[in-house]
Amino acid sequence: MSKTVFAALLALGLCACSNGDARAGDAAAPDATVAGTATGTGTGAGPGQAAATLAVTIHSANGAHVFTVESAKTEAEQARGLMYRTDLKPNRGMLFWPYPTDGSGPREANFWMKNTPSPLDIIYIRADRTIARIAENTIPFSETPIPSGEPVGAVLEIMGGRAGELGIAEGDRVEWPGAPG
Repeated sequence: MSKTVFAALLALGLCACSNGDARAGDAAAPDATVAGTATGTGTGAGPGQAAATLAVTIHSANGAHVFTVESAKTEAEQARGLMYRTDLKPNRGMLFWPYPTDGSGPREANFWMKNTPSPLDIIYIRADRTIARIAENTIPFSETPIPSGEPVGAVLEIMGGRAGELGIAEGDRVEWPGAPG
């Protein structure tokens, strides 16, 4: 594959799942939009490489719920998110942290589901690690922005419907290794 074709495909992929106004990939947009943040690996791992994971625990009224998630820390990882994924398991997901990637502090986020074939629950997390909003069972392939509604410092994506099944709600506390506070 020529370098020109590869560069064009890479640029298209980054634009599709952006951090700007439709996902975490359009850094130019004032309120990043990430598309159902879908990632092949989410951590920059290449083919045949395992993606790094961490445990995210959500403390809800009915107990603690632990998810093993991939970490999307870079703009490119956040732009791709969970795009193209069809293999998401019930207690797996992706954490977009820090959000935004430039470390400028919490800001409103808009994610989308472009190129994301599976419904997701998108959990917007405030800087104090409480849940600000849960967008449940997002519509696969939709390019409609899904806003956080307020500034957030992290975003967690899990299998669609899991938040409701587990009783996860706005205001619940979220913890992960290295989290602020």
